[in-house]
Order: sequence, then C-alpha cells, then structure tokens
Amino acid sequence: MEQPRIPPGGLKELGLLNYGFSTLAGRVIGGQRPNVFTTLGRNRRLFRGWLYYSGRLMPGGRLPRRDSELVILRIATIRECEYERRHHVRIGRKVGVTPAQIDHLADESWSGWSVRDQALFAAADQFVDDKFIDDATWSALSAQLSEPELIEFLLLCGQYDSLATVLLTLRVQPEA
Repeated sequence: MEQPRIPPGGLKELGLLNYGFSTLAGRVIGGQRPNVFTTLGRNRRLFRGWLYYSGRLMPGGRLPRRDSELVILRIATIRECEYERRHHVRIGRKVGVTPAQIDHLADESWSGWSVRDQALFAAADQFVDDKFIDDATWSALSAQLSEPELIEFLLLCGQYDSLATVLLTLRVQPEA
C-alpha cells in the first residue's frame, strides 16, 4: 500500500480541539482515531467547518439514514475508495443496510433493490460519472424524494464524491 501523502497528525499538528474530537470519534466507533479526521484535521480551521457541513448531511440530514448510507456506499464503491467504503459499511449495517445489499453495491440490476434504491443509485451514478443527472433519471428520483430531499441528495453526492477524491489523492489509509 502506498504511503500517505500527508500523514495523520497528533496533538501538535491537530491542536487540542481537533485532537480531542478525533479521539472521541475513535472511542465512539470502537477503535483508534480515524485517519480521515487526523489527516484533514491538520488544517484546523477548515476541518471544523467541514465537520459541521458534513454532519448536516449525515447524520443530521432529512434523507432517511439508510438512503444516505446506500448513496455513500454506492459512491465509495464506484469511486473505489476503500477507506470511505469500510467506514460506511459499518455505519450502514447499523441503520438497516443488509449484508446482501452490501455484497451487491456494484450491481444496480440486483433483484433485491427497491424502486427507490434503483432511483438513488442511477442518480448517484450519473452525478459521479457525468456531474449531471438527465431528465429521465431526475424524474425517477423526484418521484421518490421531496424537493428538500432532492437538494440534500445532490449535496450528499457532491460531498462524498469530493471526499473520495481527497482520500484517494492523499492516500489516507484505513485503520487497522
């Protein structure tokens, strides 16, 4: 595995607030401080703004948590971002994503997906691949989501596509 371009920071690099948050996050998930936080936290001021924004999308968004996690997992899968995928498999299981669904994240034609799931996946795929959603896909998605949820969906896709890019570019390593 390639070395991180910017290694995870400790107390000195993160500052007391970011280090404390990362430590607490590690305890909540039952492991060490997450490398995503100890890497991004090295930009102290920007990290806190990013956390607030991210938290308003997930877990604090209007979309049902299972939907959010399916979208995040789909994006992590198509972007081949193992760090993002590993973290959200664990979170997804807690909010109702089944092991069979996790096994079929790359297969949008799997018979176990609901019409809603299929609409979420088609729109997420187009968003990531084309940076646009065509009218037919938008129509299918808007039959499933309210207007505020549609806006949130787009921002969620943008956030996790962007985060995958950052994690892959910085070569943030999954925790042991």
